[in-house]
Amino acid sequence: MVEKTELEWDKRIPLLLQPQMEPTSPDIQSHLKKTGNQWTAVAHIITGVIGAGVLSLAWSVAQLGWIAGPLTMLIFASITFLSASLLINCYRYPDPDIGPSRNPSYLESVRVILGKKSAAVCSVFLRLNFLKLGIVYTITSATSMRAILRSNCYHFKGHKAPCRYDNITVYMVLFGLIQIVLSQIPNFQEMQWLSNIAAAMSFSYASIGSALSLGRVIENGEVKGSIEGAPTNTTIEKIWLIAQALGSIAFAFPFAIILIEIQGTLRPHPPEKVTMKKASTIAICTTTFFYLCCGGFGYAAFGSSAPGNILTGFGFYEPYWLIDFANVCIITHLVGAYQVFSQPLYADLEGCITGKYPNSSMINSNYTLKVPILSVFRLNLLRLILRSAYVCLVTGVAVAFPYFNQVVGVAGGLNFWPLVIFFPVEMYFVQKKTASWTAKWILLRLYTVVMLFVSLFSLVGSVQGLIKARFG
Repeated sequence: MVEKTELEWDKRIPLLLQPQMEPTSPDIQSHLKKTGNQWTAVAHIITGVIGAGVLSLAWSVAQLGWIAGPLTMLIFASITFLSASLLINCYRYPDPDIGPSRNPSYLESVRVILGKKSAAVCSVFLRLNFLKLGIVYTITSATSMRAILRSNCYHFKGHKAPCRYDNITVYMVLFGLIQIVLSQIPNFQEMQWLSNIAAAMSFSYASIGSALSLGRVIENGEVKGSIEGAPTNTTIEKIWLIAQALGSIAFAFPFAIILIEIQGTLRPHPPEKVTMKKASTIAICTTTFFYLCCGGFGYAAFGSSAPGNILTGFGFYEPYWLIDFANVCIITHLVGAYQVFSQPLYADLEGCITGKYPNSSMINSNYTLKVPILSVFRLNLLRLILRSAYVCLVTGVAVAFPYFNQVVGVAGGLNFWPLVIFFPVEMYFVQKKTASWTAKWILLRLYTVVMLFVSLFSLVGSVQGLIKARFG
């Protein structure tokens, strides 16, 4: 009778909010149908990996030079692959192949395998990581919006026209409003369409940036750049720039923090571990190829004067319509990537709140919003308030620090070591019961220590660059 009454109301009122209980219980969620496959996982990974970081790679290679630049990208690609290989085993526990327990997220894997204290520390780094990604994506998208206006201005008024459009805050707020709407997507399972679009966009602008750079190399008739990289006035200045370049490259690669969430969308047959290994290999090889092209061709085209953002720094003015299209692709991709990286944080925070108030109808009730012509939307008061507040916080920080290269460097150095290096290695030791002082144990410990120093060096240099940019 209730269902019939609701259907009658649907016919009478075209715009209606209907309450319905949200299946937030982990037991219910674990029985949701898994529909993902190798190619949906590849799309999610590419959406997460090829992002704002690719735009700064030409500048990064310019600071490192022709040998160290491409070699550093290959090293970070190898680190990303190793991290992915270690984390793939953490989805099922204790047996990575047929373990009865499935960990739905990176944080849950740390909690189950390493314990609550490790999870508490990990949660701090994870939340900082999601926050910094949102900040970088907001800055990059706003910069691309401004670049479209400047590109058209330069085309119609000349390359020396004062096409500044300095008020980038407006574009950040616009991007934030879009994210408030998209943040109402309930979970990862309902985001496949957004990831597919975002992955296609990332391929598009990475290809356009590479092609424009290659065209400039052909036009110049020479390959610019040197083995030493961009010259500086002092040695310490060179060291700081190298540190920022390492942070930018580190930011461009890892997707470790969302790997387990992606693995959780896969069908159980064939085993998720097998599918995820194939997807990771394909995605990392693909992104590394694009990164080498973007970084290498960009440096070859501009040499030491490579812009910090290859598509918005106006190394290219024409064809203006292609540059506009590339920036539209960047904005579209980052709209999706923002959500891919925010969904795990939303799930974590909302899970904590619903766990404390399991019987609250305000928190657990789901409302169906039926809009004529358009589709049906599901709204939840907790989701609406919490996610909107988070987007506002991210937008506010981005407005305060709108410095692309410096923020990207800090973002790369801040959480790279704990989330991509330390926790995956520690979980692998427990999962595989690796004995101390064995060859594998020594090698992974050495790897952890070396990467700690690299990450600290990158972080300190990037923070110095951010302070210099902010306060002169």
